[in-house]
Amino acid sequence: MTRPNPLRWAVNDSLVMAQRNLLAIVRIPTALVFLLVQPVMFVLLFRYVFGGAIPVKGVDYVNYLLPGILVQTTIFGAIGTAIGLAEDLQRGLIERFRALPMSRMAVLAGRTLSDFVRNIVVVIVISLVGFAVGFRPTGGVVNYLLACLLMLFFAYCLSWGFAFVGLAAPNSETAQAMTFPLIFPLTFASAIFVPLASMPSWLQVFARNQPVSQAAEAVRGLMLGTPHGNATWLALLWALGAVIVLAPLATSAFRRVR
Repeated sequence: MTRPNPLRWAVNDSLVMAQRNLLAIVRIPTALVFLLVQPVMFVLLFRYVFGGAIPVKGVDYVNYLLPGILVQTTIFGAIGTAIGLAEDLQRGLIERFRALPMSRMAVLAGRTLSDFVRNIVVVIVISLVGFAVGFRPTGGVVNYLLACLLMLFFAYCLSWGFAFVGLAAPNSETAQAMTFPLIFPLTFASAIFVPLASMPSWLQVFARNQPVSQAAEAVRGLMLGTPHGNATWLALLWALGAVIVLAPLATSAFRRVR
């Protein structure tokens, strides 16, 4: 009997796991609705309530806001990796998966892949909402797609860190509680909602050099066709560095699961 190719075996098992996770979202649509409602509320809130009080030199605030909201939304979407793995661990599903004749990497790879696909859906929906409230990207279609790929890749790399958190948490509630103290300072003390120059000088040092700001500036620059320095390359370096460091940690944590 010919042994299956290990790589093909791992890819097939990962795709099966990703399909299983996506079907769970379809069968529990409230999860997807919640995932979409929150960023839509952020768009409407900042567009029509706070937008008039936040001046941005040389650009309409809605054009400044939407790229940042998209980055924030994909990052928040990646938190689902931690919550999903913690739920599977709590229910004993991961132990059952480990007992099956399947690739060990399939559980983690399938989870991160399904959350990547879910983020694609969210980006499409939020982009449509943005166009409806006046967002007008001027960087061209190609740059817009490149910006979407950049933010999706950035969030995918972070999802491996959230995978580690999910495996370390005893349940999904704890996983969610562990992720928000990590994400909130990075998203709100960043260039997502307001220009960095509006922040106190001591905070600008952190905000200007942290990864979420670099991703937001890169995505905004690509979508609007404006200069953004080395933000694209720095965002990619942050993403690659994150996955290089965090993926082995998540894999090691998965091997220790009992």
